[in-house]
This record gives sequence, C-alpha cells and structure tokens, in this order.
Amino acid sequence: MKKILIIILLASSLFAQEKILTLKESLEIGLQNSKDLKISRSKLNYANSKLSEINSQFLPQFKLLGNYTRLSDNIPPFEVTIPFSPNPIRISEPILNNYTFKFGFSQPLFTGFKLLSLRSSAELNLNASEQDYSKEGNEAAFNIYSAYWNYYKTDEIKKVIAKTLYQMENHLKDTRNFFENGLISKNDMLKLEVQYSNTKLMLIEAENNLELARIAFNRAIGIELTSQTKVAASEQSLNYEKYQLADIIDEALNNRKELKSLSYRFEASKEGVSAAKSNWLPSIYLTGNYYYSNPNPRFQPAKDEFNSNWDVGVTLSWDVWNWGLTTSQVSQAEQTKVLLETNLDQLKENIQMEVYSNYLNLIKTEEKVKVNKEALDQSLENYRITSEKYNTQLATSTDLIDAETLKLQAETNLKTAEVDFQIAKVKLEKSLGRVIY
Repeated sequence: MKKILIIILLASSLFAQEKILTLKESLEIGLQNSKDLKISRSKLNYANSKLSEINSQFLPQFKLLGNYTRLSDNIPPFEVTIPFSPNPIRISEPILNNYTFKFGFSQPLFTGFKLLSLRSSAELNLNASEQDYSKEGNEAAFNIYSAYWNYYKTDEIKKVIAKTLYQMENHLKDTRNFFENGLISKNDMLKLEVQYSNTKLMLIEAENNLELARIAFNRAIGIELTSQTKVAASEQSLNYEKYQLADIIDEALNNRKELKSLSYRFEASKEGVSAAKSNWLPSIYLTGNYYYSNPNPRFQPAKDEFNSNWDVGVTLSWDVWNWGLTTSQVSQAEQTKVLLETNLDQLKENIQMEVYSNYLNLIKTEEKVKVNKEALDQSLENYRITSEKYNTQLATSTDLIDAETLKLQAETNLKTAEVDFQIAKVKLEKSLGRVIY
C-alpha cells in the first residue's frame, strides 16, 4: 500500500511540474530567453553609444590638470651680474615646490566635415543595427516555430503508433482464439505476433524521438533541457493562402530586414569615404585655458605664491604631408563601399531565390496534405473492411497486416505533411520579411 501511495505521489508531482505551452506562450518565453537576441541587443546598444560618442565631439571638451613638482636642493637663486658691481644682484630665491592647476577647453570649429560624416555614418549604422535586431527576432521566432511543430509531430506520431499497437493487441487476441479453435494455422498467428513486435519497436523509437524533440523544444525556448513540457495540440490549423509570385518577391525586397540593414551600411560606407577625405583639409579649434600656479611662470620675478591667468586662442592643424597615409585610408574606405555594394546586389538575388524556393515548397506541402488526407480516408476504409473480413475469416492475417501497415503509414504521413505545411508557411512569411512573432 505504501509503495502504491509513493508511486501515486511521484506521478502527481511529475504531472504538476509538466508545462503545457501554447505557441504564443512558447514564443514569449523563447524570445525573452534568446541568447542571439541578447547579442543583437548588445550590438544595437553599442551602435547607439557610438552615435553618442560622435555627438559629444561636436561639443567643447573640458580638461582639468593638476601637477606638483619638487626640485632638488642645489638649485641656485636667480641672480644678475652688473658690470662694475663687485657682487651679483639676487632677483629671486629658488622655489623648490612647484604647483600647477590648469582648466582648459577645446571647441572644434572646422574639421574638414569629418565630424559631420562620422555622425551620419553612426546614425546609418544604428539604423542597420535596429534592422539586424528585428531580423534576429524573426530568426529566433522561426526556430521556436520549427521546434514547436516538430515536437507536436513526434507526439502525434507516437500516439498513432500507440493506438495502432492497441488495435493489434485486440486482433492478436482474436487470432489466438482462432488458432485454438483450429480456424487458422500457426504461421498466420506468428505473422501477427511478428508484426506486433515490430510495432512495439516502432513505439520505442517514437518515444525516443519524442524525448529528443522535447529537449530540442526546451533548448529553443531557452529553458532547462530536463523541464517537463508539452505543446498544446489544439493550436494546429491549416489556413491556405494564395500568393502571387511577383508580388511576394517585391514584398520581400521591400521588407527584408537584412536588405535594409545592408543598405544602411552601404550608405554609411559612403560617409566613411567622406570622413577619410576630410583629412586632406585643415582642422580649426577654439581653445582656452585658466591657470592657477605657484610660482606662475608668467609673473616675473618668480614668487613663492599662487597667481592666476588665462588665455584664449585659435589653433589650425593641417597635415601637409603624411607619406600617403590619407590616400591609403581613402582607398580602404572606397573598397569597403565597393564590397558592401556587391554584397547588396548578391543579397537581392539570394532573397529572390529564397522566396521562389519557399513558395514552391509551400505549394508542394499543401498538395501533400490534400493527397495524404485522401490516402488516409482510403486506408481507414480499407482497414475497416479487412478487419471485418478477418473477424469472419474471409481475409488472411497477411491482408490484415497489410491493411494495418497502410493505415499506420497514412496516418504518419498526414501528420508529417501537416507539420511540414505549418513550417513551410511560416518559412515563406519569414522570407517575405513579415514579422512572425
């Protein structure tokens, strides 16, 4: 009695821990836990910080400097020798402790349009990172979709095999009764027993596949691999939508996030060329400083006391000759632009091929669902007739085995086709740049 109670408690505990997730819940959990999305978010934050960095360079930069210097004790005093004077005139005593505090600013007035180009480039790269983040969200959602439907498929196939095994058990009982009454040969009974054993092996394989699918699903939504999860089968629906190939190709070229991202990066590369060329032009800065020093070198003679002063100026800097450094930087920037432009053209071609392939695959899987439904109806009717005939000994065990095999195959094929259709539909929508989560 205690053992039975323990088993019941353990079963209740496992059941209580089991999570039954809908597709919507799976997407919410998976997207929240997605490591790829976290990486993409980090890149987006980096691009945003880079833009802030460039914007800060348009503003005056303030710096505070403090310095203390101790001179050696053998420093002589500052003295002046006058002709016809027996002794030099001492101007000031040596000041061994020197203190300097400086507060300054630098404001760029003209940088050869470099800062403007860098800011435009940073803004475009930020836009590209936003598109990349959205694309990663779609990719993560598609992985969850695939794992969800594959988990559902393996679970349904296992149920089909288990149901078939139960039906075979009933047929095997009848067959043994027929054999005991001398209505069939032992060979006919052995055929059914072999078929029953093979189906049990299929069930073991299906249970193993179900466990692997559960682990893959758990990994896709970012939870512990050992978590007891199930998917809500009631979410399955087959909605057929008609697509026009030319229209969906145009939609993909207009909506695909990676295409937009690469377009932004290509435009940013143009700004990179402008930024590199700006080094051929001078840079002008407005500068200013406030000093508080002891001794202050601008006050003569030097005194061991703190004095303050300030200055304001304009600084011009121009690389007249740097041994081809700027030319090399411009060449690198131009080659980056050429590379991105070529990648952009290749991506457009690849997107067109991807959409075409996914479109044809969806049509194929849609037809497979319809054909497999017809095949299942036919196999069920064939199984019903054969089973009735076998019960009245108008059909052999071989006929019954064939009918059961055809029915099991038809049920398995239909479940597989339905899941393939669900995945193919979402895959096409993803390739069109539609948000699927």
